[in-house]
Amino acid sequence: MKKVILASASPRRKELLSTLIGHDFEIIVSSYDEKAVEDLAPVDQVMHHSREKAIDVAGKVNEGIIISADTVVVCDGEILGKPGDDDNAKRILRKLSGKKIQAISGITVMDVTTGSEVTEYELTYIRMRKMSDAFIVEYINTGETEGKAGAFAIQGKGAILVERIEGDFFNVVGLPLYRLSQMLEKFGIDVLDEVTRNETK
Repeated sequence: MKKVILASASPRRKELLSTLIGHDFEIIVSSYDEKAVEDLAPVDQVMHHSREKAIDVAGKVNEGIIISADTVVVCDGEILGKPGDDDNAKRILRKLSGKKIQAISGITVMDVTTGSEVTEYELTYIRMRKMSDAFIVEYINTGETEGKAGAFAIQGKGAILVERIEGDFFNVVGLPLYRLSQMLEKFGIDVLDEVTRNETK
């Protein structure tokens, strides 16, 4: 099998990719600076960032299949990034309260040897519960808002902030597994074959 490289430091993406193909992959963190690009819609922006991350890591290796992703939360057309501090987390969560929002991931799979690449996106709708300021502060005190797009972690205690979702749950966590599996097939990587191969090692 070709070497697989995850271009992310995210422990959530590492865990999700392990679920999909086992633990036989390398992590090389991209040094690409994810600054907002003016005049790009959220869908185009996440695809742009995921592709640039892959290109950055491709410049550091001679071979391999690179997987990169970028996930944002969008509310009322505004991209809500990672909060940075508790005050900003409170502002973000107040904005999300009672709203139907979107989690959008751009994902790129790139073969360094051949130069072939595919970039796609996944979109999931999320209905958020109404939250009082006291509830928001209590959630912020869990520490889960730190480093999370939209200031919540659906796979943690942030699950109680979410009334329902429409679409791929794993996309909200940060790596849309179904779409990724379809993309990997285009590069000759069959997910079920990889799981079997890893289990028999």
